[in-house]
Amino acid sequence: MYYYYTFAKNISITNKHFKERKMVKNLVIVESPAKAKTIEKFLGKDFTVMSSYGHVRDLMKKNQGIDIENGFQPLYEISPDKKKLVSELKKLAKEAEVVWLASDEDREGEAISWHLVEALKLKREKTKRIVFHEITKEAITKAIENPRGIDDDLVNAQQARRVLDRLVGFELSPVLWRKVKPSLSAGRVQSVAVRLIVEREKEIRAFESVSSYKVVAKFLVDNGDKKINLDAELPQRFKSNQEAGEFLEKCKVADYNIAKIEKKPSKKSPAAPFTTSTLQQEASRKLGYGVTKTMLLAQKLYESGQITYMRTDSTTLSSLALDMAKEEIIKQYGEEYSKIRQFATKNKGAQEAHEAIRPTYLNKSTGTGDASQKKLYELIWKRTIASQMAEAQLERTTVKIAVSNSEKQFQAKGEVIRFEGFLKVYLESVDDENDEEQKGMLPPLKEGEVLGLNEMKATQKFSMPPPRYTEASLVKKMEELGIGRPSTYAPTISTIQKREYVTKDEIEGKEREYIEFILKKGKLKEEKKKERTGFSKGKLSPTDIGSLVTQFLIENFKDIMDYNFTARVEEEFDEIANGLKVWNEMISEFYFPFHKQVEYTIENSDRVKGERLLGIDPKSGKNLYVRIGRYGPMAQIGEADDEEKPRFAGLRKNQSIELISLEEALELFKFPKAVGIYEEAEVTVAVGRFGPYVKHKSKFVSIPKGEDLDSITEERAIELIEEKRKKDREKFIKAFEEEEIEVLNGRWGPYIKHKKNNFRVPKDVDAKELTLEDCKKIMKETGTKKKTTRKTKSKKINYLIHKILWMDS
Repeated sequence: MYYYYTFAKNISITNKHFKERKMVKNLVIVESPAKAKTIEKFLGKDFTVMSSYGHVRDLMKKNQGIDIENGFQPLYEISPDKKKLVSELKKLAKEAEVVWLASDEDREGEAISWHLVEALKLKREKTKRIVFHEITKEAITKAIENPRGIDDDLVNAQQARRVLDRLVGFELSPVLWRKVKPSLSAGRVQSVAVRLIVEREKEIRAFESVSSYKVVAKFLVDNGDKKINLDAELPQRFKSNQEAGEFLEKCKVADYNIAKIEKKPSKKSPAAPFTTSTLQQEASRKLGYGVTKTMLLAQKLYESGQITYMRTDSTTLSSLALDMAKEEIIKQYGEEYSKIRQFATKNKGAQEAHEAIRPTYLNKSTGTGDASQKKLYELIWKRTIASQMAEAQLERTTVKIAVSNSEKQFQAKGEVIRFEGFLKVYLESVDDENDEEQKGMLPPLKEGEVLGLNEMKATQKFSMPPPRYTEASLVKKMEELGIGRPSTYAPTISTIQKREYVTKDEIEGKEREYIEFILKKGKLKEEKKKERTGFSKGKLSPTDIGSLVTQFLIENFKDIMDYNFTARVEEEFDEIANGLKVWNEMISEFYFPFHKQVEYTIENSDRVKGERLLGIDPKSGKNLYVRIGRYGPMAQIGEADDEEKPRFAGLRKNQSIELISLEEALELFKFPKAVGIYEEAEVTVAVGRFGPYVKHKSKFVSIPKGEDLDSITEERAIELIEEKRKKDREKFIKAFEEEEIEVLNGRWGPYIKHKKNNFRVPKDVDAKELTLEDCKKIMKETGTKKKTTRKTKSKKINYLIHKILWMDS
C-alpha cells in the first residue's frame, strides 16, 4: 500500500532512471519502490530493479468488466495512471535478456506478476518468476537459483475472488440505491463484517443488567514491628443489599484466622510468533495502533528488509530462524532460558506456505525508521524471541481466611515467579483485562494465624453486556469464523468505516447509582455513589444506515450475509489455489441463483426507510417520525401527503434512530432560529450534522463547542461573524476579480485559488508581488490541484488500500 502513496513522488525518479540506463541484461520487477530500493543493494550491476507500483491492470468499469456469457471472462484494461509506466517497462523488457518477476509470494503477488506478463507481452521463455518471504541477500540469491513459472492456480484463485467481489458489489449496490438510499454500496466480506457489529450492538441494547454485591476486605497481618495489609475477597456474591448488609453486620463482632494455605507449582508458556491477525490484535492492545496503521508499518518494515512477509496465517519458523533465536537467547539470557519449539498453525484455512512474521535478523533487537516503525519492530522481535524461550515457573498460593461466626471464607491469592523464562522478554496482552487475574506477592503467613480487620466493603456490581468490538477483536472474530484472509482484514475494516456503516465515535454513556457498605473500626455505614456506565471510546458501533442496510440484506440475501457461506467461499478459493477446483465453475454455481434473487428483490421488495414513530408533536398535533432520508438520519413532523409540507430536521452526529426520544427529537426543531438582523440580513442559529453554526448572507460560522445555543443572542452572533471575517482578512493577500483569481494565506503557506482549484505558490516567490501573469504561469506549471478536504483524503486512502488488494471500493 505504501507504494501507492509514493507513486506520484517517485514516478519522476523512475522516468529519470529509465533515461540513465542504456542496456539492461536482467530486469527485475517488484511491486513497490521501497522493495526495489532494498533489493537493488543485494544484486550486482547486471541487474536493473524496477517497480510496477502494484497492479498495472484492473477490471474495466464498463459491463462490470466481466463477460458473463463467456465463462465469466474478466475484461482487463491498463489503469490510466499506469499507461506511461507500462510503456517504459515494455521497452526495458524488450531489450533485457531475462525478466525476473519478483512480486510477493501470495495470490495477490502472483496476480501482479501474471498481469505484467500480459500487459508487457513478455515471452515465457525469457520470463522467470521468483519468490522470497524475506528481503535478504541469501533469500534473493536462493530465489534466483530456483526460479519457476507463473502459478496459474494461484492466479485463478485471486481472479475468482476479484470477479466474485465485483459481481456482488455491482449487482447489490443498485438494489440498495433503489430500496434504501442512493450512493450506498455492498461487498461480500464487508457486509458480513458490518453484520457482526450490528448484532453485537443488538446484544448490548437487549442486555438486562443484574446486580450483586462483591465483598472485599483488608486484613491486618502482624509482621513484627509493623502490621501490613492482606487483600482478600469473598468468592461468593450476595444477590441483594439486605444479604450483603446482614453479612457485614455479623462481621462487626467476628474473629478472623488463616484456615488453610495451599501452594501449587504451575507453568506459563509463551505465545506463538505473530500471524497477520495476532500482530494486528497485539499492536492494538499494546501500542494502540489501528489495523490499517499496523499493516502500513509492517509493509515498510518488510520492504526495508527488516521483517519477513507480513501477510501470513502461519505460526511456524524456519530452521534458520530457530537457530538464530537460540543463539541470541543464550547470548543475552543464558542457556537455561532457551527452549526451541514449533507452533502448529491452528487456522485450517491457512493459505500461506511461508513463515510467521519475524525479524529478518534476530540479533537486531531494535529496528530502523520512524518511532512507530521502531515500536512495531520491537514488538515483533520480543514476540519471536519469547516464543523460543523456556516456560515461566510459578508458585501460586491460595490463602483461606475463616470468619468465626459464618461458614463463608475469604480468599487471598498470590503468585511467586520462581523462574522468569520468557516473561523476562514478553507477556501477551488480553482483550479484557478482567480475564487475567492480577496476583501480587503475599506476606509471610502460617495456618491458624489470627488476623485483624482493617476494612471491609460490600459494593454493588452490575453484570456487563458483551463489549463492543475493537478493530483488533473484530479481526479475531473474523478469523475464528473463517471470514476473509490476512490480506483482507485491514481493508475490510477501513472500508466499513469510510462508507459510514460503522463508526468509532466516543459514546458518553450515562450515570448510574450504586450502593456500597463500608465496615471500618466496628462501624457499618451505607453510602450511595455514582458511576458512569456504557462509556465507549475507540470501539466499533453501527450507524443507523449500517443497521438498516444489514437488516435489508439479511431479509433479502440470506446466503450472502451468512457467516458459514462466507467462510465456505474462502475455502473454495483455497481449493482453486490448490488446483482442486475450476474457478469459473465455482463463480457460475454462485452467480446465477444470486442474480435471480437480485431481480426478484428489485421487483418484489418495498423501499425501506427504517421509520420509527416517536409520538405526537404537541404544537401541531402531527406525528413525529425518525427515519433515513436522502442525506442521512432525520426527524419528520407530518405526513408526506399532507396539504401542508412536513417539517424536517437532521439528527445530530451522536444520535441514532433506534435510541432517540420524543423530547430529544423535538429539540431538533427549535432550530434554525432567527436571533436578529445584521447589515439588513437575517441572522440565524442552526444545528447541522457536524455541529452548531450561525448563518448570515449565505455564509456559515461555526459556534464554539460547549456554548449553549439557546443563549446565543444577536450580539454574540455578530461577534462570531466579525471574528470569522477578521480571520478571512488575515488570510487574504490579493485578488484579480476579472479572472476569479485570489492569492491567499493557507495552513501550508501562500496559494492561488481559481474557482474551486488551488495552486501552491513556490517558496522562493513573494506572494504579495505576484501579477496576474505570474499567477497564470504558476497555475499552468503546477497543474490543477483540487482542494482536498480531510474526508476526501480519507476516501483516497481507502481507494488506494483497496486498489492494492485488487478489490472494489
